Amino acid sequence: MPGVISAVQPNSLAARLGLRPGDELLEINGHPLRDLIDVQFYGVEDRLTLRVRREGGERTLRARRRYDEPLGLDFVRPLFDADIRRCNNHCEFCFVAQMPRGLRPSLYIKDDDYRYSFLFGSYITLTNLTEEDWARIGEQHLTPLYVSVHATDPDLRRRVLGNPHAPDVIDGLRHLARRGIEVHTQLVLIPGLNDSPHLDRSIGDLADLYPSVRSVSVVPVGLTKYHRGGCRPYTVQKMREVWEQVTAWQQRLRRRLGVRFVYLSDEWYLRLGEAIPPRAAYDGLDLRENGVGLVRSLLDRWRSVERTLSALGGPGQTWVSGELMAPVLEGLAAKFADRTGIRAEVVPVPNRFFGETVTVAGLLTGQDVIAYLRERPLQEQVVLPAVMFRGPEGQSLDEMRPDDLARALERPVFLVD
Repeated sequence: MPGVISAVQPNSLAARLGLRPGDELLEINGHPLRDLIDVQFYGVEDRLTLRVRREGGERTLRARRRYDEPLGLDFVRPLFDADIRRCNNHCEFCFVAQMPRGLRPSLYIKDDDYRYSFLFGSYITLTNLTEEDWARIGEQHLTPLYVSVHATDPDLRRRVLGNPHAPDVIDGLRHLARRGIEVHTQLVLIPGLNDSPHLDRSIGDLADLYPSVRSVSVVPVGLTKYHRGGCRPYTVQKMREVWEQVTAWQQRLRRRLGVRFVYLSDEWYLRLGEAIPPRAAYDGLDLRENGVGLVRSLLDRWRSVERTLSALGGPGQTWVSGELMAPVLEGLAAKFADRTGIRAEVVPVPNRFFGETVTVAGLLTGQDVIAYLRERPLQEQVVLPAVMFRGPEGQSLDEMRPDDLARALERPVFLVD
């Protein structure tokens, strides 16, 4: 299947060649294209020969790249040759398995594709790679990759993954290290299963692979009300034990490696009421997609924005939040009001759709926001987290758009990242 072009960037080589949306890119310099990675890999040469299909006819285009000229192509989908690689594990805590029925089909895809890991930073398990996949990762130097480890003890990991045939993850990480591939790992912790001494072993085993294994993110298990397995959420007491265990490791590893190496996701700090670490505590890494350092990024950005605010006045604002972040936002809202004279109130919305153990803004649904806000007086404007609307065409998980909420709430709606 060819790569269908969705957009051509101005001032690019593709624009100079007259490529346009709807064209199908078949080859670069004689190499058939399987996905966006092949385009990036083969498209870096100074002299390019592109084979393109347009309206059923094929043509060959040749060009020499000008200095610093990008290829300049976007595609309808990042994978050209096949569907996304599916997960062959059966984790009890898999979020896809905890979804209610009736949502859009794409939300039920259990992906475990190394190409998405390289392109977008999604986490994979290394349990479904073929020899061809391993060879390609080395040949095209697909680094960094992001790997869900959960436990380094092979038997325990097989139990966590629900996959008795899962290979030894340490062997896989060593294989990547020999090929110069950097890896960021995560441990999703389940109380009483892979924490306590198992967490010590996992951190120690992974630290022995530094710097090829560049980081470990420690994340508490997330459970919805549809969970039917044997997992349970963390209590505050058990979270405290993990927090102390990991911070002790950070101190030891900083002396040994020069970096903290293992990082707690923000939820541990927020639920325990601990101070968010300074930016330096993340050793220059960007692990925000895994919930690590996201609050620190927000606080640092707020400090730069705060200096630009002045007392202009204006309509009052209702800031909608998930329950986890509400205390942080309440502090910012008070400072915002002091600086601008604009009343800002934070309204944390309980997640009735997935259950109230789910407290992050990205999993709020439009219907929950509408139902909750209708029960209370609102300011003149409603500010929503943009992360609610990451679906196709800016939809929420329950296929609502910002305009739908604006009509239901009878208020103008604004999105913030």
